[in-house]
Amino acid sequence: MKITLKNKVALITGGGAGIGASIALAYGELGAKVVIAEIDKANCKAIRKQLDAAKVENLVIPADVQDAKQVKAVMAKIAKKYGRLDVLVNNVGHALNLYKTFEESTPEEWDRLHNINFRHVLLVTHAALPLIKKAGPGSSIISLSSIEGLRGYPVGVVYAAYKAAIVNFTKSLACELGGDGIRVNCIAPETTETAQIQIVKSVKPEYQDHVKRWFPLGRYGRPEDSAGAAVYLATEMSAWTTGETILVDGGALAQAGWRQSRDGRWTNSPIIDAAHRMYGPIRKN
Repeated sequence: MKITLKNKVALITGGGAGIGASIALAYGELGAKVVIAEIDKANCKAIRKQLDAAKVENLVIPADVQDAKQVKAVMAKIAKKYGRLDVLVNNVGHALNLYKTFEESTPEEWDRLHNINFRHVLLVTHAALPLIKKAGPGSSIISLSSIEGLRGYPVGVVYAAYKAAIVNFTKSLACELGGDGIRVNCIAPETTETAQIQIVKSVKPEYQDHVKRWFPLGRYGRPEDSAGAAVYLATEMSAWTTGETILVDGGALAQAGWRQSRDGRWTNSPIIDAAHRMYGPIRKN
């Protein structure tokens, strides 16, 4: 099977940096015409430069996909230039550094988290559907959720709820669009090292050697890990895959509460030290 996106039109929201940029570059290498909707103008300039250097046809649009009018404008530009959309990647998302208990959280914070983590997925997907249907069977909608949408996340309850919503949105929309030959899938990464989230740097030097034992595959994620899953879901490799969520987590969910000790032995005992940041109040029981 030839892995190609030649002449396909792909839109990646938040594609100016991190996972989104990695997906954009991977699609470009496979021949796609890449459209980026990105809120940060500096990121717009950077990804345009990278795509131009790689000789990838691109359309980079400064836009906030949380805003319905701006989303509509993005689709109008795609329609004018290409007349269709073969692949949509809903990549935007952020925990907004709101690490607190649900009791401490506020409705205003729920709204902010909703807008950037779930509502925009609805806005963009809804606005893109006419163009996706024009592209016809074989088109693909891919949304980025998180491992936190598949497990309990104390001090991140609302964020986790919206990430879980993406998972079921994916399943439900896959049922509706299956008859049109449009596949709808989801990617759920574990913490990924990007300019936005420099997780390894937050680990104290004396504990850096322990990072390789925190996951079965021995490291945090990289943007290209999720890009690989996005390539699979955008191409004919996944022609009979829809309504699914692919974990890109280095085995984190599989190991559940198990961890490896410094000497390499496995334990499910609650050994807690100052190896990493901890959030939330101290439990009194």
